[in-house]
Formats: sequence, C-alpha cells, structure tokens
Amino acid sequence: MDIQQIRNATLAVKYAGKTFLIDPMLAEKGTYPPFPNSARQDQNNPLVTLPVPTDELVKNTDAVIVTHLHLDHFDDAAKDLLPKEIKLFVQNEADAEEVRKAGFQNIEVLTKDTVFEGVQLIKTKGEHGRGEIKKLAGEVCGVVFKHSKEKTLYVAGDTVWYEGVREEIAAHQPDIIVVNGGDNQFFEGGSLVMGKEDIAEVYQAAPDATIISSHMEAVNHWTLSREELKSFIHEKGMSSRVLVPDDGESYTF
Repeated sequence: MDIQQIRNATLAVKYAGKTFLIDPMLAEKGTYPPFPNSARQDQNNPLVTLPVPTDELVKNTDAVIVTHLHLDHFDDAAKDLLPKEIKLFVQNEADAEEVRKAGFQNIEVLTKDTVFEGVQLIKTKGEHGRGEIKKLAGEVCGVVFKHSKEKTLYVAGDTVWYEGVREEIAAHQPDIIVVNGGDNQFFEGGSLVMGKEDIAEVYQAAPDATIISSHMEAVNHWTLSREELKSFIHEKGMSSRVLVPDDGESYTF
C-alpha cells in the first residue's frame, strides 16, 4: 500500500491495486472563512495550498470515502470536481441523502462487511470530541482496509482516544493506523480529534503498528503543530513508530 498525506484529513491511499481518496477538501487556499470561536480568526481555510493538482488527484481515484460531511472533510470544491458517477462511500443514510443532493449517483453506506473491487472496507466507530461538544460535532466513522495481499490499515477518522478506538485496534490488529492528530479545538469544549496524549494511547494499544498523524496545520482551529508532536514523540521514545508527514509526503508499506 501507499499512503499519501494530501492536506488536512485528505489522503490518497493506494491499496490492492485501487486508489481511494479519503475526506477530500480540495478548495484553493483561503477559500472559506475561519471556523468561528477558535484560533486564527484572521486566516481563511484551508490555510495551505494543495501539494498536488486537483485534476491529477481526481483522475487517479477509483473510489472516495467520506467519513463525515464537515467542510474540512468534504467541501464544495470536492463536490464540484469529483465526477458524479464516481463510487462514493459514506457513514450512514443521512449522509448519503446529502451527497445525493450534490448530484452524486453511485453512493454506498459503509458497513462491517463492505467490499469494493476485492478490498474489504469495515466501518469503525469514533467520537468527535468528549461531552457536550461531541453532540454538537455529530456522528463520525473510520474505516479499516483488509486484503489478503496487503497489510491491514485503520484510518481512524475524526475521533479522540476512547475505549471504542481501543476496541477497534483489538478487533482488527492493524499494521498501519492513521489518526487525525491536530488536536483541533474551539475556545470551549476541548479536543475534537486526537492530541499528543491520545496518540500516545494509540501507540500503547497497538505495540506492533506504525502510526501516521494526519489532519495537521491545515484549518484554523488546530492547536497541535507538527513540530510540537515530533518533539513529544521523540521525548517519549515513540519516533520509530509514529510518523508526522508533511503535505504531499507518502509512505509505502
């Protein structure tokens, strides 16, 4: 498999001969206003440019996976640029209905036993924050990729560390885990995705897995920088198994 960090939570995953585009945020830098009640109100989203041309990304994609419909995971540019007949996986019927309204025709709701072109796609649970903010943030999912000729990949999605993530790791024993690790927050309500202590929990729960931290420094409400995370994993002796990619960087496993 090959995993390329595109920008924010957007990943291009080549797996068992197919290319999956995950959580596409494809707008040009500065297209959208900042998320309110959070840091960097003077900066529009996305904060950074795409490292690859959008037409190249779209052309090479066999299927799209949208873990939830927040703007930084499925934006207006993605809706415009992606072909309406492309295979598109979503987490539930409510999201499927919204995506249909955008004109997409080939939509499938992820389950525990979804299969696409021989690749098993397993919907996993997640919690987009803790307490009251979780209710406001809404439902999210992750996905596990399995194939007889590939290592097992777990893309956790917009979730904090909690017992459900531990259960998914125990159930699937992934070799590679992608976490959304920017510790994005509003001024109130706490973490919406994983911070450095959450990533340390994943590290402990999956002692044989390589962990990749995505969703960093691309939308205004991030609070954990790549530099700070790298310093933390170095101090904790975690550097051999935790990767912090730059936008555009890819890994092959």
